[in-house]
Amino acid sequence: MIKASNLYKSYGDLPILKGINLHILQGEIVSIVGASGAGKSTLLQILGSLDKADSGELMIHNQDLSGLKGSKLAEFRNKEIGFVFQFHQLLPEFTALENVCIPAWIGGVSKSDAEKKAKDLLHYLGMANRENHKPSALSGGEQQRVAVARALINKPAVILADEPSGNLDSKSAEDLHQLFFRLRSDLGQTFVIVTHNQSLAAQSDRQLLMKDGIIIN
Repeated sequence: MIKASNLYKSYGDLPILKGINLHILQGEIVSIVGASGAGKSTLLQILGSLDKADSGELMIHNQDLSGLKGSKLAEFRNKEIGFVFQFHQLLPEFTALENVCIPAWIGGVSKSDAEKKAKDLLHYLGMANRENHKPSALSGGEQQRVAVARALINKPAVILADEPSGNLDSKSAEDLHQLFFRLRSDLGQTFVIVTHNQSLAAQSDRQLLMKDGIIIN
């Protein structure tokens, strides 16, 4: 699903990634762990095409990302990559249903079809009775489930999660972790997760330990 070769990234004179090589199979749940400043979030941003490596090769779902730019890259990102962030990044003025629909609307899906898909996902995630609530009326765990539904709506090849349970209480965090494994079981979903949560990392299929801009195991 993902193959990266010799990824390097610097900001000014500060090297962040120093030759990253990794491969991730379809349906794997892989955690990226390591101390703050190791380069984990930078790597995730590059895997998600939100940032660009200075050099190296990146293939996602058999697509060489170096050959995509501008609107083509944005279209690929919207279709093939789902994102889940620590602080949910839901739009406060929209309902849960509308937040979930946004990537589908951006992708050109009709309002009615997007809403049907969003309702199905919210029902699957146990949020059917909360679809008309705005984020301020939802708990942290509920907001993160809406964010997961939003990440899933375009049936992406991979979901990238950056500290997805970092802002949740322990029960909500564990519920979210179990949800990831259920999605992998039911949908064959691939996950790459940056996390400091040792429980989630231990449950993952593999842990990639980063230190000083490289993967050391």
